[in-house]
Amino acid sequence: MELDLEGQLADRAYPILASLVTPRPIALVTTVNPDGKVNAAPFSFFNMLGASPPILGFAPGDRDDGTPKDTARNIRLTHEFVVNLVDEAIAEAMNKCAASLPYGENELLPAGLHAAPSSMVKPPRILESPASLECKEWGTLQIGDNRVVIGMVKRLHLREELFDVDKQRVRTDKLFLIGRMASPHWYCRTRDRFEMIRPK
Repeated sequence: MELDLEGQLADRAYPILASLVTPRPIALVTTVNPDGKVNAAPFSFFNMLGASPPILGFAPGDRDDGTPKDTARNIRLTHEFVVNLVDEAIAEAMNKCAASLPYGENELLPAGLHAAPSSMVKPPRILESPASLECKEWGTLQIGDNRVVIGMVKRLHLREELFDVDKQRVRTDKLFLIGRMASPHWYCRTRDRFEMIRPK
């Protein structure tokens, strides 16, 4: 079967692709507006893009009326954000942050999450997140109706038990992130893992 996502099925591209390319990591992004008011919103069109320098990207869409979501608006004005990773313990709270609140209202409060100071950027990190990446905007690409924000990772905050100091590696056996699955409401746990040694 061949599907034309630019023609006949253009209006179905999002649900088809969002249900096909899975699992996707979730970025619970915190920003502040110029008045310092906090916004938090989850995005699953997200991933690491490189390590030298460390960069990541995510794609905040528009609201139904075509205006930029608060996250994109705040980054355009301040050029800073924090990506907070989502584990099983904060999955429900992350979902609450997806609610559309009026501009300037803090989604962390009804979600029961707490802001913690960042080191290099003004937006706070989320205290309950297992890992938070402080970012400065490198640039934003506008490709059709898509907006792709690329961030330079300036600092990484990680729960102490998640880092092996001797090996300088993340202890993935203790990191239980969730992933985004089929649109609109499905997620997965990442406990079911297997190892394959890369050939030399």
